[in-house]
Amino acid sequence: MPKFPEPPGLAALRAITPVLHTVAAGVTVTRLCFAGGDHPSSWDRFRYFGPTNSRFDHQLPDGQGRAYVQDRGIMYLAAGPEAIPTCLAEVFQATRLIDRHARDPVLAGFALATDLTLLDLTGPFATAMGASMALHAGPRPRARRWAQQLYDAYPNIDGLLYCASMYGNAPAIALFERGARAIPARPVFHRELRDAVMANILTQTGRLIGYEVV
Repeated sequence: MPKFPEPPGLAALRAITPVLHTVAAGVTVTRLCFAGGDHPSSWDRFRYFGPTNSRFDHQLPDGQGRAYVQDRGIMYLAAGPEAIPTCLAEVFQATRLIDRHARDPVLAGFALATDLTLLDLTGPFATAMGASMALHAGPRPRARRWAQQLYDAYPNIDGLLYCASMYGNAPAIALFERGARAIPARPVFHRELRDAVMANILTQTGRLIGYEVV
């Protein structure tokens, strides 16, 4: 069996007891979003257009295999003491260039308003369900197919806890629209990357992971 096969189907997944992880209310999580470009967003908005090229988009393509706006929404977050560099490493991995200006990138953090229940993909459950830790770094189209089936197989989960492969397997979250209740009214911090206050952390992160900053 390959280390990262196709998902086994809903019946097989439902027969496996999920391993869950609770992120408590009050924990601060971080995200990087873009206020400009083709699909502008804000710190508290889920993306309902998909699936895109992102790893765990759980949206379903249309009959021609194309992305479209639907009821399934996704928000990618990082948690823990290295949440900010994790966001930077993950979001800018395609170019390895932290661009402070293109599409008006914004870094924001907020304290969860309620607990979140996440499917824990950071440990042995990834293997038990038929995949492996390759789920975090293997082909993205296949990972998205896993996310689509996990969303349907476990209707009580708010999202996925996974390993950010671009930043030392730091904790990251693919939050489904089911977790919208945890989004607070206001963020803890909200800064455009072009803000001078961000200069030091962007430079330090760039040096650490080998990304250029412009």
